[in-house]
Amino acid sequence: MTRSGWFWVAVGLLYFLLPLAATAEFSFKDGDSYSFAAYREIFDDPQFRDTFFLSLKLAIVTIIVALLLFIPTVYWVHLRLPQFRPLVQFLCALPFVVPPIVLIVGILYVYNYQWVPGKYLGSPYYLVPGYVVLGFPFMFFALDNAFRAIDVHTLTEASQSLGAGWTRTLWKVILPNILTGALAGAFLTFALVMGEFTMASLALFNTFPTYINYIGQTKANPAAALTIISFGITWLALLGILFVGRRPGRTAVQVGGGAR
Repeated sequence: MTRSGWFWVAVGLLYFLLPLAATAEFSFKDGDSYSFAAYREIFDDPQFRDTFFLSLKLAIVTIIVALLLFIPTVYWVHLRLPQFRPLVQFLCALPFVVPPIVLIVGILYVYNYQWVPGKYLGSPYYLVPGYVVLGFPFMFFALDNAFRAIDVHTLTEASQSLGAGWTRTLWKVILPNILTGALAGAFLTFALVMGEFTMASLALFNTFPTYINYIGQTKANPAAALTIISFGITWLALLGILFVGRRPGRTAVQVGGGAR
């Protein structure tokens, strides 16, 4: 890399790291000294634990629903309906341009119908359909890239020639080859759910992002500590993607008729 290249890399790192370092420094501030008091206050707060584990459960359910929806869909599009792939791409990219506030208003309108069980309306899992829609771009494009890296037709024909049905082919042959893409989409969806504020706030559910907003409005040092904690959670998810993508001993993937 040239000197100018290193210069702009350094500028980018400073732009990214300086605000983070200032926030971290403030989170440890305790009068004229430094301590972990703000972090202890956050971790000792029952609301932190309740909202964090609620968002964690919502993220897990969202990931499961999204994977069950998208893996068969993307598989079928690549195998039998490639002409519809641009349409599916367009539909899955819509959450990038449709604000979450519009989505939650539409969901609230749909949930006004009498066929929706009242018990479900009072449950935080009420948010899962909206989270699944928000996660469309991340899950679809991660899986789409994984499917494009393998020879779907050859793998399917080979599996069926050995007597496997559609379900067994998808579970035993296709899924191991697109596992990296599925996990990448899962980690991105996890980061999305753990940070989504608008839908939970308008639907009046206390999730981890609404707790972050509450602390940010009421407490200074704990708010900085919570910012660092939430930032760490997001980075753990992103590091999970890198770990999954580069882990040694991965199953060989069939690409264009050859093994990689």
